[in-house]
Amino acid sequence: MERLEAIILAAGAGSRFGGGKLLAPWRGGVLLDGALAAAFAAPVRGVTVVWGADPAVAEAAEAFAERGGNRERLRLVHAVRHAEGLSASLAAGVAALPDDGEGVYVFLGDMPRIPTGLAAPMAAALAHGALAVAPAFQGRRGHPVLFARSLWPRLLALSGDRGAGELLRELGEAVALIPAADHGVLYDVDRREDLAEN
Repeated sequence: MERLEAIILAAGAGSRFGGGKLLAPWRGGVLLDGALAAAFAAPVRGVTVVWGADPAVAEAAEAFAERGGNRERLRLVHAVRHAEGLSASLAAGVAALPDDGEGVYVFLGDMPRIPTGLAAPMAAALAHGALAVAPAFQGRRGHPVLFARSLWPRLLALSGDRGAGELLRELGEAVALIPAADHGVLYDVDRREDLAEN
């Protein structure tokens, strides 16, 4: 399966963080860099970064891609309806994907410690017929999630601020879980004190 894409959801205001979350200092760069690194390391043709109210998020993504020689693989999408919640941002990203895509990884911009080694076994599970694939750490489903092309219409139809969690619950055993040895698949930054887990 060669026609895979990645989306990074980076449109939120980060209100619980106090604003500016994705541009907060992180390991010599900014918080968003962690998700960008994992997405570009995945077996994908392109990485779509969905940004919202802050153009500096798009600028940070562009700078990261330039540094890594990945500018041609980066697609920037402005989610005009980002204030409506995560689902609106996800729909904006999915709508921008190439028509011939076979699957899409969905990363969250505030999850900077995703292990890069998970992407290949996730792709293999999708190629073997799973509708969706996610990593799991100690029995808890984490991120990113890889969705088959057949689910894209359902991703486009989602609403609210819950993302695709409800869809994954509906799919039940059709979601393949890949064991992760690293807590990074669960670690997200909501508040400034979460950065202490760095």
